[in-house]
Amino acid sequence: MSKARYLMIGGFLGAGKTTAMRNLAKRLADAGQRVGLITNDQSTGLVDTAILGAAGFPTEEITGGCFCCQFNSLVAAAEKLTAESQPDVFLAEPVGSCTDLKATVSYPLRRIYGEHYSIAPLSVMLDPVRALRVLGVEAGKVFSSKVVYIYEKQLEEAEILVINKCDQIGGGRIDALQAALRERYPEKEILRVSARTGEGVAEWLARLESGSLGETPNMDVDYQEYAEGEALLGWLNSTIQVASGADSSNGHLNDRCEFDGNAFVLDCMRRLQAELHAESVEVAHLKMTFSPTGGGSDLAVANYVRDDLPPELSYRLAAPLQKGELILNLRAEGPPETLEAIVSRVLRAVQGSTRLILEVEHQEAFRPSPPTPTHRLV
Repeated sequence: MSKARYLMIGGFLGAGKTTAMRNLAKRLADAGQRVGLITNDQSTGLVDTAILGAAGFPTEEITGGCFCCQFNSLVAAAEKLTAESQPDVFLAEPVGSCTDLKATVSYPLRRIYGEHYSIAPLSVMLDPVRALRVLGVEAGKVFSSKVVYIYEKQLEEAEILVINKCDQIGGGRIDALQAALRERYPEKEILRVSARTGEGVAEWLARLESGSLGETPNMDVDYQEYAEGEALLGWLNSTIQVASGADSSNGHLNDRCEFDGNAFVLDCMRRLQAELHAESVEVAHLKMTFSPTGGGSDLAVANYVRDDLPPELSYRLAAPLQKGELILNLRAEGPPETLEAIVSRVLRAVQGSTRLILEVEHQEAFRPSPPTPTHRLV
């Protein structure tokens, strides 16, 4: 049997990795290749898994830590996908606050399981506005220095720097970003893409399919500073069941009532944006999916990554619905208890201003544990 191709798409929270994964997977499938997707998070209840699963691709979810700390689970997920669908290509999306991926994931995969997998070069995606600010090209809010340390280490270890969202800002600003990246990282390959429109994605995919993981030495990583940077980030995952038309006389659902799920998601997102801004919480990524109860591929997806951008729906529900499941993932620099209080206030406010019934099925807020890689190879 030929080796399966392993493509890992890194990048900081909010860079657009999941949209890119979906676009890449569709292109591979259209070319006749079988694709398996692996998502990753510090906990359960992932928007990313819901988005990719709704697109119809076989998807496995690794929780409880990044690929580096859950290396055996990553291999087990790949083996499960192999048994079920025999992918020609694996697309893997690590946690957006994780770095040192080549030493802790790519090199171990090649050395230990090289007979099974062909490892592609490591791509790291960038949100251009956030990158312009971190690199000091433009003024604007950035994270604290220890969080920026992680961001910069992600850029340092990349073999391919992928400037995403090129459809959203002017070409002059992209030119300025590329020049700054070229000055700081002269050895890097730099590509421009829009994962949403597909601009530049074919060229990127061709590079991933033709190239191999490089042989560069491990970068130096201060794991204490890395851990302290991750610990500054609050993580919140919530799964909420939503229903309409409560009959106030008996509390039962009136099946004749339907509501606009797209408007509901945008309302939640805008309220959260206002509350987070009022609390001076720097958001890395807030994303939601909303899907009708009972499954299917109909899905609304909302994203919010910066104060200077309004929340938007990247995918919309095709029809009104009676019941649905809302998955909410919030990553921000702020105390987990603050994030949880904000989300709880917003859910109460939404329920109080509508006829909707919101029932929290699962919710947890926490800080990531210090990274402890299973392997770290040169």
